[in-house]
Amino acid sequence: MMSKVMKRMGKEEKGFTLIELLAVIVIMAIIAVIAIPMIGNVINKSKANGDLATASQVYNSARLYVIGEKNGDFTTVANRTVTLANMTSTGYLNADTSLPSSKQTLTAATVVFTEKGELVSVTLAPVGQGSTNGAYTAAQVLSATPATPAAN
Repeated sequence: MMSKVMKRMGKEEKGFTLIELLAVIVIMAIIAVIAIPMIGNVINKSKANGDLATASQVYNSARLYVIGEKNGDFTTVANRTVTLANMTSTGYLNADTSLPSSKQTLTAATVVFTEKGELVSVTLAPVGQGSTNGAYTAAQVLSATPATPAAN
């Protein structure tokens, strides 16, 4: 009986109505308005974290330089500052190390220590997009350093 009614109305309707399509488009637009800024924030945070990880890498290279070349005596390091040239010329850091945020190769880096060998600061140049001035404090750099595994 239902088929007789359908035959009288014409062909069976297939597809979506204009209202249904508009509803889907509106829902997708709302999702895009919410998601795009969130994705942008994630990208900016990852660039900043990448630059901080590079600062941590430079710090570790400077420590290795002092241990390997200066027998661990920080008082023998000029002004307690290790430069990019010190680390690259002795092989403790690759000369083509770059900042993740800007993809530019480091042209300068300085790591400043206290007389006891404690980190004061790390400065990188060129300045990456993740940092306003390229300078990182000891707390920032040390927080980016992976923790050593606990002894069993």
